[in-house]
Amino acid sequence: MQDFKHLTSKGRRRKEPLRNSFKRPESAHPEESKPRKRHLRILLPALAALIAAYPVFSPVFSGKTAVSSDHEESSPAAKLPRDLDIFSSFRLGAGLFPSARLEGDRLTAPIPEGGTVVFAVDTVVQERVKQVMAQFDVPYGVFVAIEPKTGRVLAMVSHSSASPGWEERAFYGVYPMASLFKIITATAALEQGKVTPDTVIPYNGGNYSESARYWSTLPRRGAQEMDITTAMGKSVNPVFGRVASDIAGREAVLRCAERYGFNHYLLPGTPVQPSKAEHPLTDNDLRLMGAGLGREVKISPVHAAVMMAAIANGGTMLAPSLVDEIRNADGKVTYVHQPRTIRSIAAPEVAAQLTQMLSTTVTSGTSRRAFHDSHGRPKIANVNIAAKTGSINGTDPEGHYSWFAAYAPAENPRIALAALVINQDKWKIKASYLGEQALEAFFLRGPGTGDQEPGSRH
Repeated sequence: MQDFKHLTSKGRRRKEPLRNSFKRPESAHPEESKPRKRHLRILLPALAALIAAYPVFSPVFSGKTAVSSDHEESSPAAKLPRDLDIFSSFRLGAGLFPSARLEGDRLTAPIPEGGTVVFAVDTVVQERVKQVMAQFDVPYGVFVAIEPKTGRVLAMVSHSSASPGWEERAFYGVYPMASLFKIITATAALEQGKVTPDTVIPYNGGNYSESARYWSTLPRRGAQEMDITTAMGKSVNPVFGRVASDIAGREAVLRCAERYGFNHYLLPGTPVQPSKAEHPLTDNDLRLMGAGLGREVKISPVHAAVMMAAIANGGTMLAPSLVDEIRNADGKVTYVHQPRTIRSIAAPEVAAQLTQMLSTTVTSGTSRRAFHDSHGRPKIANVNIAAKTGSINGTDPEGHYSWFAAYAPAENPRIALAALVINQDKWKIKASYLGEQALEAFFLRGPGTGDQEPGSRH
C-alpha cells in the first residue's frame, strides 16, 4: 500500500533527527535537563498528533484522493499482480463470476480496476443447464463441468427456488458424497491388485441395504453374488461395503481418500472448501463409508467434477481453471490459462479399470432411464459415458441429495461433470437428468428434449 509505506518512511525520517536533537550530551550540566524536559512535554504530543494526522493531510499536499487501505489494495495503482497463477486467477474469477455477461460467444466480466476476465465457460452447456434448473424450479441445484485434459471449467451453474442466497456459495460448499465414494473404494482395491472389474463378490442383504452389520455374514448356502462392475453400475451397497472392509482394508481406503484430495486444501487460495472424510471407528462404519453411506464424508461440486476429470485424464488431476484469459484496460492479454497438474490419484491402468466399471451406470445401471427414451434407444447415440450416481438424505440444506458425476466419451474424454440436485417434499428432477441434458447440449448442440425424467427415488 503506497500511502502506508510512505507514511512509515516519513515517520522514520522525522523520528531519527528528533531522537538525536533531544539526546543529552555527556558534557551537559544536570541543571540543563529540566528546561529540555519542559520542551519535550510540549513538542512530543504535538509531533504525535502530526504523525497521526498524516494519512488525512498527506493527500491534500500531494494532490491525491484519500482512500482506505482496503480500497487501495484493489485500486488501479496497485494493478493486477503479474504473477497470477491458476489458483489466484480462480479466486479472481470466482469473485467476478456472478457479474459475468455474454460478449459474443464468450462469458466475460469487467475488473473494477480496469480490464476484463474471459471465462473458459462453454456457453451452450451453461445456458442449457441454467434453463433446465429454471424450468423445473429445483429447490437446490448445482452443476460443474470441466475439460479433463486442460482443467478448464466448461460450466458452473447454480439455482435455488428455496433459498436464492445459497446460489453463490453452492459450488464451493461440501455436501454428503453418497455413493460417489464407491469410486474411491474401488480404486483402493484395484490398485492393490486384490480385485479386477470382473471379480465376483458374494454378499448378504438387499442391494440398497443400509444395515452394514449383516453384509459380511454370508449364509452357508445361497449367498448373493455380483461382479464388481455390475455392482458399480447398479450401486450395490453390500458389495462395496465388503470391498472396503474385507478386501481393501481401512488404511488403504483412507490413504486413497487422502490422495483424491480429502481432508486438506486441495485448491489453496480459492473459495473451494476442503472435502472431508472422517476416519471410521468400527468395521461397520468402514462398510458404510465404503458403500457411500458415511454421512460425514462430504465433497464440493467443484471437487467432484475435478475428481471425475482426473479419472478421465488417466489418473492425473489438474487444477480447475475458471479463467481462460485476462485482458488489461487496453485490451492486451496479460494472463492465459496453462494446465497445471496438482497430483496423481491413480495409475493409468487403474483409471482404465474404473472407466470400464463406470460405463455400466448409463447402459444398464441407475441412470439407464435418464439416457434412453421410452423405446430403449440412447438419447446420445455413439457416445460412451462413464458415470456414477449417488443418493442420500441430508440436512444442510434439508432434503434428498441426488448426485450424478460423469465423463465422456469414455475412450477419449472431452468433458467431465458433477451435478447435484437437492429435492424436498415434492420431487422435481434427479441429477441424472440434469447431467444428460448437459451432455446432450455438449455433443449434439441442439435444443433440449424437455422430457422430464420420472422422479423415482431408486
